[in-house]
Amino acid sequence: MTTAVPVRHDLHPDGYAVVTLDRPERRNALNLDIKNRLADTLARLDADPAVHAIVLTGAGGYFVAGTDIAEMLDLTPSQHHALRTGRLFEVVDGCRKPVLAAIEGYALGGGCELALACDIIVAARTARFGQPEINVGIMPGAGGTQRLLRTLGKYRTALLTLTGEPIGAEEAFAAGLVSTLCEEGQALERACSLARRIAQQPPLAVAAIKELLATGEDAPLHSMLKLERSTFIQLFDSQDQKEGMRAFLEKRPPRYQGR
Repeated sequence: MTTAVPVRHDLHPDGYAVVTLDRPERRNALNLDIKNRLADTLARLDADPAVHAIVLTGAGGYFVAGTDIAEMLDLTPSQHHALRTGRLFEVVDGCRKPVLAAIEGYALGGGCELALACDIIVAARTARFGQPEINVGIMPGAGGTQRLLRTLGKYRTALLTLTGEPIGAEEAFAAGLVSTLCEEGQALERACSLARRIAQQPPLAVAAIKELLATGEDAPLHSMLKLERSTFIQLFDSQDQKEGMRAFLEKRPPRYQGR
């Protein structure tokens, strides 16, 4: 019998990669082995010049139902530090390439935090998001309070994290937690379509936008407006800027080189 690979990735000729978590017996719950495999895979893809966007998804109709409670039960604070249990979320957050989450079913606990670390969240209308850690004696520890706070505001974040109750994708979209909705079973296809589009865009401009969005969340508006203007002007020193504008005027597809 062939043993299933819990984390696999596929490279697409259009310039993007799909990383799939496949642990059906636990609805793709994250244990330390899975988190390390995902982190290593994402780090390799981020360093691959042929990859311009990454789609993260779960098999079996679920994204990630949470973190493996059985594994966490006896962990001590020092073990959390020694084992670097938050490394996966740091890798996703630091990824230079845009990362898109394709959400079906549940994105709960660590699964919700994994989605929140991504740049774009594509969700089926039937998906559910939540931070139920309070129900097992702990709290979100990989961005759940802080990313939700910056997305949903204090009062809705307090409701989700203090009660542990999930919300549906429609409500999450209305609140700004989801980038785009699709029908059940179509999240991966929609995310791949967006990844393909992003992979066709000028790499320098994509990287600049991603960095400014990440930095701007915690910085004063006027400081970021100055940085945005400076970065915008710097792109006029790139070959991609000349190519993109020439292609537009000549009514042909651009051929970006990332220079």
